Amino acid sequence: MPEHRVGTQEKFEAARQELLVEEKELTRRSDELARKRRELPWVPVEKDYTFETEGGTKSLGDLFDGRSQLVVYHFMFGPPYEAGCPVCSSIADTLSPNVVHLKARDVTLICSSRASLDKLLAYRERMGWSFDWVSAGGGDFHRDLGFTYSEDELKPFLDGGIPPTVSQMAQACGTDVLQYVTEGPGLSAYALSDGIVYRTYVTTARGLEPAMAYYGLLDRAPMGRHEEGEDTHWLRRHDEYES
Repeated sequence: MPEHRVGTQEKFEAARQELLVEEKELTRRSDELARKRRELPWVPVEKDYTFETEGGTKSLGDLFDGRSQLVVYHFMFGPPYEAGCPVCSSIADTLSPNVVHLKARDVTLICSSRASLDKLLAYRERMGWSFDWVSAGGGDFHRDLGFTYSEDELKPFLDGGIPPTVSQMAQACGTDVLQYVTEGPGLSAYALSDGIVYRTYVTTARGLEPAMAYYGLLDRAPMGRHEEGEDTHWLRRHDEYES
């Protein structure tokens, strides 16, 4: 544990009150950003995407499952993968218990990946999740949102040297680096109104952190995320930490 300044309870309370002012400002700013997200223009989805599901082949509109809102987590599990991405798996640990609460607010939450449905369902059983998981297969759903990349698009990244964490994650997924980084994580949201599906929001990278609950908790722990200088990523699937 690194050295840290030590003070009295009175000094802590004074510093905590100063920090609280900034935290409240951030909360208000976050509320404002949430309002602006809701005010983004809705884009009609004109392409006929199809998905393989436990209930057969379905359209994007079918995935709403009778609700007016749909949130899709684009889970990195490509066709050659033998297992899902560990980082996406950590996110799914947060998503799964929230499905029932989102349903209560007229929102259907699912995951979508490009691997075959049998692979996805077997992995879901291993992980103990309960959300609906669909296979986008060889369709353009992930590609059109910028969550699937071609080898030509990845060439500058691959030629620049592969970070150790990328090699680590590729190995954990049972595939090579190229096939691993062909996939990308993301989240997209949709509305269904008068039979028309609209895309309302898309995010990726650190925009996914609200679904990574452990980071919010680590940010409040004494040493924070404590990731600086690590050559490998500390995240594991929840059934692999003991090993």
